[in-house]
Amino acid sequence: MNLCPCGSGANYADCCEPVINGVRTAETAEQLMRARYAAYVGVQMDFVFETTHPDHRQGYDHAGAKQWAEDSEWLGLEIVDTQKGGKDDSVGEVEFVARFREKGQDREHHELAQFKKSKGAWYFTDGAMVKPKPLSVNKIGRNDPCTCGSGLKYKKCCGK
Repeated sequence: MNLCPCGSGANYADCCEPVINGVRTAETAEQLMRARYAAYVGVQMDFVFETTHPDHRQGYDHAGAKQWAEDSEWLGLEIVDTQKGGKDDSVGEVEFVARFREKGQDREHHELAQFKKSKGAWYFTDGAMVKPKPLSVNKIGRNDPCTCGSGLKYKKCCGK
């Protein structure tokens, strides 16, 4: 079995391949997102271009996108969240993380992608990078119990 690169766990021939080859259309925004990722893996850039909404194609660099897809080793897709984008919706949002290796370095592309349904077909319209959340640090007070579990106050234990 040839697993689909989109991470669904399904066979490629039953998952993204029919969508990419035009045998069937994506029923949801997430399904289109998965197929677009699989198209990057397979360097099928015509599909990526054709599933970009016509109003949002200006500035699309077909050659640059193809080169990036060819030069990258695709490591996996994680769907973080979806908002709307179902069969009966006209808009949808898919937050995803695409992992890849470029020039020997592991990278992540974390994006919040917008989709729109037009004439029964889903299209990608826009995406925004998701910024990493800042680290939160819990400050331990001198008189708080020590985090090591000794039962002593922090100032009398690890805080010395």
